[in-house]
Amino acid sequence: MSNVALRVRPAWDLDRWVRDFFGPASAEDWFGGAARPAFNPAAEIVKDGEDAVVRVELPGVDVDKDVTVEVDNGQLVIHGERRDERSEEKDGRTLREMRYGSFRRSFRLPQHVAGDAVSASYDAGVLTVRVTGAYAGAAPQRIAIENK
Repeated sequence: MSNVALRVRPAWDLDRWVRDFFGPASAEDWFGGAARPAFNPAAEIVKDGEDAVVRVELPGVDVDKDVTVEVDNGQLVIHGERRDERSEEKDGRTLREMRYGSFRRSFRLPQHVAGDAVSASYDAGVLTVRVTGAYAGAAPQRIAIENK
């Protein structure tokens, strides 16, 4: 028995047609940014003792000018913009896989966390935000059951 997989393509595949006609760029690259998602940096949250550490990948972003970290209404909000400082190329085609534009990431904070418990630093393209005491008192509390 052989492992044969059949793949049926639709008769009209615009992306394939544009790629075959113009080259390797996809239809969204040729017909504008409407189908292109905005810049959305990757993030992770890790537990470090009783602290929460939020890391956001922001390579190529000037954090002094273009990034704001704030506590707003019980949420940690990180917003800013990745700017494209290069001049537009006039001749030929340009393939762009890097995303530019505004971004906003928000994370709900525990009720007991105040704004002064949040600190931020930036190194090697990664914004690190430490929320001191975010997991303090987060351990489950066992409730005794009375027999009657």
